Amino acid sequence: MGRIMEWAARSNHLGGVPRKAVITAVGAFARAVANLCNKTTVHNADTLMTLVRSRPPGVPLITVSNHMSTLDDPVMWGGFKGLLSLDPELARWVLAAEDICFKNPVFSYIFRTGKCIPITRGGGIYQEHMSEALERLKDGSWLHTFPEGKVFQEDVPIRRLKWGTASLIARCPVTPIVLPIIHRGFDEMMPEKYIYGRRPPLPLWNKNLRVVVGEPIEFDVPMMVETAVSASSGHVTAPPLQEAKWPVLSSAGQKLDETAQRYLYTALSEKIQSSLETLRLLAKRL
Repeated sequence: MGRIMEWAARSNHLGGVPRKAVITAVGAFARAVANLCNKTTVHNADTLMTLVRSRPPGVPLITVSNHMSTLDDPVMWGGFKGLLSLDPELARWVLAAEDICFKNPVFSYIFRTGKCIPITRGGGIYQEHMSEALERLKDGSWLHTFPEGKVFQEDVPIRRLKWGTASLIARCPVTPIVLPIIHRGFDEMMPEKYIYGRRPPLPLWNKNLRVVVGEPIEFDVPMMVETAVSASSGHVTAPPLQEAKWPVLSSAGQKLDETAQRYLYTALSEKIQSSLETLRLLAKRL
């Protein structure tokens, strides 16, 4: 299947007017929900703002966070001061669930012009739109992901992460800066089960929302690749693969088959999961 309305996601689509209109409208909504309807506190905001505005040219940024509600993005960005949620150039790209955000042509157009990339849950790490996300990283852009893969509103440790984010890190020619973010209170603003087991039609108000930005996660990708290749070479019986016929991955000067990729993506995901969990515990104490 081809890419959904890829033309609408281009910055030069209709002179960039639709993108600017959508980003401005969504940003205004996010700021209203975060700051007028609720009280939002952001910790360590300068770390993200600096990386968004002035990281080295050509170096991509991936922010990763827990996923507490269907409004995490864009509301979490509304709590940041400045134009983070309003500037169409500074605004993030984000992976969005195809079955929720791209139900019809109207939704598809709005989310596409709002810099959203549709992802088919269960479609695997080599689905077509993951290649599109990789292209945005190769451009040096900012991409946000929810590596847990779905909304979890229970206050429990970060669950095992999906491999999509890890695969993007490994496949990107320039290792992205990976920044963890934890937010709290969003489950109260948009509970999954509110009236008759359904979400409320509008976000709730008078809630205390908190966004905690961590520090960039250090990855020694060449060393992790070497470890994965070494571990896979001694693996006699390959574990069941989630996806058949993966292409061979070239990373850090080495070739990784499916088994080696599994080792690499597991190691990268576990490091991200550990960083998110450490930040989650910190956020509980703030």
